[in-house]
Amino acid sequence: MRFHETIHGVYFDDLDAFQILHNARYLLLFEHGIGAFWRHLGWAGELDFNSNPDQYHLVRTNHIEYLSPVRGTKEVRVRVWVEKLGRTSLTFGFRVLPLDEDVDHARGTRVIVRVDPETKLPSEWSESFRQSVAPYRKDTNPL
Repeated sequence: MRFHETIHGVYFDDLDAFQILHNARYLLLFEHGIGAFWRHLGWAGELDFNSNPDQYHLVRTNHIEYLSPVRGTKEVRVRVWVEKLGRTSLTFGFRVLPLDEDVDHARGTRVIVRVDPETKLPSEWSESFRQSVAPYRKDTNPL
């Protein structure tokens, strides 16, 4: 299974009173990782639902497990892949890791649902979208 990985900084204002990365900031790191994944697939710039209706999707759920605290300011790696691709939904997997070890600070999932821009109802992913995320799918490319 292929994954997309980026490096992100943890700054002073990301820390809580104990100088540990605040729990809400993990979700922001994940958001930045997904943004980098979309850019990697060519979804950069302004959204254009007419030429790429797959861009119209909404977050259904986030799940995060906090396993080892990020202490102080530093850089971390954010790894993103596709756990599962359904008819109208996609489940991302993610890990937040230190730069020098494959030990999870946090791991989790996010489910998004493709929505029709006009009806706002769940809609099937296009075949081109399915092809573009295929290499990153864990459900068809296990470790």
